[in-house]
Amino acid sequence: MGYEFGQLFNRGTQAIFYNWKEKPVQRMLDFDFLCGRPTPSVACIVQPGSNGGFQKVFFGDEEIAIPVYGSTKEAAKKHPRADVFVNYASFRSAYDSTMEALQTATVRVVAVIAEGVPEKDTKRMIAFARANNKVIIGPATVGGVQAGAFKIGDTAGTLDNIISCKLYRPGSVGFVSKSGGMSNEMYNVLSRATDGLYEGIAIGGDTFPGSTLSDHCIRYQNIPQIKMIVVLGELGGADEYSLVNALNEGGLGLNPRDPGQTNV
Repeated sequence: MGYEFGQLFNRGTQAIFYNWKEKPVQRMLDFDFLCGRPTPSVACIVQPGSNGGFQKVFFGDEEIAIPVYGSTKEAAKKHPRADVFVNYASFRSAYDSTMEALQTATVRVVAVIAEGVPEKDTKRMIAFARANNKVIIGPATVGGVQAGAFKIGDTAGTLDNIISCKLYRPGSVGFVSKSGGMSNEMYNVLSRATDGLYEGIAIGGDTFPGSTLSDHCIRYQNIPQIKMIVVLGELGGADEYSLVNALNEGGLGLNPRDPGQTNV
């Protein structure tokens, strides 16, 4: 990950959605409407082998048609402002489709949802992304959310959960976890104990995540709206220990004893 990255998403962010899945697309659009976004966050759908066409979905109470393309190259050409690639390919084809997205100049962020991507393939994806200043979320992730702005697929669950967690408007907490399910629980806790979430990322449960807990904590330092960082680690993980060691040594640019700095 390029550590100079700050905010990955905003209220104008649009995504290319790879491998049509009705429920996560509709959940993204329902979130958009709830947040008062003027335009849908899904710019288009890539369905490999498709001859094109449209998929009908709802944006609020209005039925809209999202264009479908047969290749990532065509989709990116038609929608150059769509800089997030939401990849719902299976583990069998996740590597090829992710690499094609990473090699697309207009794509900055790729979310790889699939579990079971071979580790050698994941390592190749990570190496390419870091060398080319791209960001990978996943594999084996539910994605991420910026409150009041943009969410990936099934992140944060149903509309009822989004409303109860106040994700329709930004708070000031930057959150990162491995688990998508536990992230939903923490969004609820944060909505009760703080002014709420600003951005939350689930890096995924695979051995080699495309971006680490530390990567996102460092990135959060570049977002002025984030005043507190919360990390939900897991037993047996190495990144959790490296994060604590880096914090104690000032390696994250933070002094945990300085009350004037962002809290971790």
